[in-house]
Amino acid sequence: MKKLMMTFLAILALIAALLLLEWGLTVSRAQHSSQKGDTLTFYNWGDYIDPSILTDFEKTSGYKVDYQTFDSNEAMYTKIQQGGTNYDLAVPSDYMVAKMKKAGLLAKLDKSKLTGMDNLNKQFLNQSFDRGNKYSVPYFWGTLGILYNRQKVNGADLKSWSALWSERYKNRVLLVDSARDILGMTLLSQGKSVNDQNKADLAAAQGKLSSLMPNVKAIVGDELKLYMAQGEGELAVTYSGEAKNAIEKNGDLAYTVPEDGSNLWLDNLVIPKSAKHKQAAYALINYLNRPDVAAKNAQYIGYATANRAAYEKLPKSVQNDRAFYPKHSILDKLQVYHNFDQYWTQKYNDAFLEFKLGKS
Repeated sequence: MKKLMMTFLAILALIAALLLLEWGLTVSRAQHSSQKGDTLTFYNWGDYIDPSILTDFEKTSGYKVDYQTFDSNEAMYTKIQQGGTNYDLAVPSDYMVAKMKKAGLLAKLDKSKLTGMDNLNKQFLNQSFDRGNKYSVPYFWGTLGILYNRQKVNGADLKSWSALWSERYKNRVLLVDSARDILGMTLLSQGKSVNDQNKADLAAAQGKLSSLMPNVKAIVGDELKLYMAQGEGELAVTYSGEAKNAIEKNGDLAYTVPEDGSNLWLDNLVIPKSAKHKQAAYALINYLNRPDVAAKNAQYIGYATANRAAYEKLPKSVQNDRAFYPKHSILDKLQVYHNFDQYWTQKYNDAFLEFKLGKS
């Protein structure tokens, strides 16, 4: 009996030792993982990277990527500001970079850890929202313009934003649901800046915009490109990337940027100050800066790449598509949105809301 008890105790001791060993290994692996920072949390717009690029990056770098998405700059800003989730890499638009920088939410980039910066088009560097690119790296860029059905609308008639006010387009125009964009294109039609902060100018723009309502079929969001692709709309004010997506589904569609100018938007890679895995973030930025990777990404997304070396790898048909890579005479008239303070943001939002109420 004593011998049996001794055997039983020995077995218990062995089990305890094995459990202790397993616990130690688990802790060790967790500490190693934490120290290496092998899981990168990437906060991006939905469907805004070729999934195979993330897979290839994981294979070549050894890092894992936790890909999370947002549907607006404001939603992304709120999540990062609130904390809770430690995002390591995010993709804000131009004006939002300025806002995040001002709020102290961004880490200053260590240029010694960045590679491939020489591949970027200098035209998209050193912008007003981040002089010297101290906090951001250009990712994709594009324009606001007019998407139209060539079977129903003559593109030659769309050389200026004011063309949208023509009586021939009664109840035929779709507008993207965005205060800055719609008031911006109205200001441009009056020879003003998209960043105008003059009360009289804004009132005049609001007045002109209200007169567009008879031509407005609907004010919509993401579904705009679907309506156009399905032939439910004849012309629409939207973004170049959305237009590209619709054109790929419907060959009757075309896109143009009016000659009186437009908005130049830039989406950028940034590292939040709260990032826990900055080394992994730099690794992914550098990987995305590779010309072959950036070209592959541009082909998948359909937006214009800010990577000059990648642009040169794209098919000639893409390089020469002036709707998405405009000639310099148009590029020179494009304007980047400035980050408005709360007062002017509210003024634009209120003006646009009054306009939309006229449709209800």
